[in-house]
Amino acid sequence: MTENKVAIITGASQGIGAALVTAYRKLGYDVVATSRSITPSDDPGVLTVAGDLSQPGAGARVVERALAEFGRVDTLINNAGVFIAKPFTDYTDEDFDAVAGLNLRGFFDVSRGAVAAMLETGGGHLVTVSTTLADHALSQVPSALASLTKGGLNAVTKSLAVEYAGRGIRANTVALGIIRTPMHPPETHEFLAALHPVGRMGDIDDVVEAIVYLENAPFVTGEILHVDGGQSAGH
Repeated sequence: MTENKVAIITGASQGIGAALVTAYRKLGYDVVATSRSITPSDDPGVLTVAGDLSQPGAGARVVERALAEFGRVDTLINNAGVFIAKPFTDYTDEDFDAVAGLNLRGFFDVSRGAVAAMLETGGGHLVTVSTTLADHALSQVPSALASLTKGGLNAVTKSLAVEYAGRGIRANTVALGIIRTPMHPPETHEFLAALHPVGRMGDIDDVVEAIVYLENAPFVTGEILHVDGGQSAGH
């Protein structure tokens, strides 16, 4: 069993997830990094696990690998997710399965295993990445499936925070505005920046710093922290 704390980070191969792997290593954590396309790491403190979290049992296997390698789980960051923006009536059954599969089943499967592991060691921290669109819809960004799934994650954050508050486990969410990642082509950046009152898109560092804050805030649980350039306040 490692002397270090251990963080599981989903969606860890690029963007926010990859930056979180680096950040948690700097905090002294061993890290279990998972995504569909992740490749092995040469850092002995990073275990990579390839898998599709939308598939039944995939999340449980990630937790099992974490326990086999490091012996404990202290933090889980549910960063993996999928976003499909379409008018509501254009969504297909396949779109629903893809979004609900990763955003909901993926969260449920890996979180259930991680919380069970945290209970064994006396506590831990669950962090979920959501979207501010779940509570502040934008007419320019049709996103019913994101709201349907991420709104559920916002709600379950509060439920889990209360359920496990007396057992040393915290649950928090960061609800994001639009973050400058490879998902957004450069030609869309000007339009996307204008959707935020501060007039810019978020940067990956903005998200990482918010999650590190939550990690180091033992009195904060059940919080939906908006990292959205003021979107949720109004526009």
